[in-house]
Amino acid sequence: MIVRWGILGAANFARQHMGPAIHAAKGADLVALATGSADKAEGFRAFCPGLRVHPTYDALLTDREIDAVYVPLPNHMHVDWTLKALDAGKHVLCEKPMTMQAAEFHTLMARRDQTGLLAAEAFMIVHHPQWQWVKEQVAGGGIGNLVHVSGRFSYDNRDPGNIRNRSDTGGGALRDIGVYVFGSTRFVTGEEPVEVASRIRWESGVDTFSEITASFPGFTYSAYVSTRLHPAQEMVFHGEAGLIRLATPFNANVFGMAQAELHRPGLEVMVKRWPGENHYVRQVEAFGHSIRTGEAYPCPLEFSYGTQEMIDRAFDEAVTL
Repeated sequence: MIVRWGILGAANFARQHMGPAIHAAKGADLVALATGSADKAEGFRAFCPGLRVHPTYDALLTDREIDAVYVPLPNHMHVDWTLKALDAGKHVLCEKPMTMQAAEFHTLMARRDQTGLLAAEAFMIVHHPQWQWVKEQVAGGGIGNLVHVSGRFSYDNRDPGNIRNRSDTGGGALRDIGVYVFGSTRFVTGEEPVEVASRIRWESGVDTFSEITASFPGFTYSAYVSTRLHPAQEMVFHGEAGLIRLATPFNANVFGMAQAELHRPGLEVMVKRWPGENHYVRQVEAFGHSIRTGEAYPCPLEFSYGTQEMIDRAFDEAVTL
């Protein structure tokens, strides 16, 4: 079975990354796009010439030749259009953050279960082999007992009109990139935070810098995210008998090559690289595999709920800088 995909909206990210990934993925066929802009549609037809274009989102959802929908709309629109797509009989892969509040996941889970369709947040990094390797190393005692996890993720975006800088569209650093420093830690360890504290700098109602500390049952945690700093990303898992450092944990092939350093006693360092691995393509293929076989999807709504809950707690416990 080939999963036939439609995209709700001609977002730049969809044109640059997820559209090409759907087009390239095995077992997937990108057949339709919803946009009222002929110019934006041409950007997609450049790599998918036969693409069918619908003038509205509702028109795409009524297309009987679409099995699954990818939703790259602004954050505050994710829940409504995911529910509409499920009601239209489409499987849904929605960009992160899928909700503005963790409680909204209960509505999504209920509708998923009611329709029997697959709905998930597009948290692509769990499909990348570097993260699967880190999870195996930590679980298998490759660095001994895990003691501390640290992370950072930043970029510089000062455009006031950009949706990431607007409070009415669910912008801000925590929602845009906090999901990565939070979700990757939860994915690797399988643990949930016991305590969360944060310090946040705000601009026009949007968080532009957040410093987070947390206690998990087995380790401590610290991280920061920002939309006003020089681009940087890193995750470190520090154990009693070793350390794992990821140099490009989140934007493999964009920020740099996916690479992990395993530091062991005696100053031994093993470097592992994954050149060319595309986590977006792997995500689409995993989604299609779950549709075809009924096997559990690697990143279900229940997992994404936990990350959003941690984001909510960071907001709730924030001290303003």
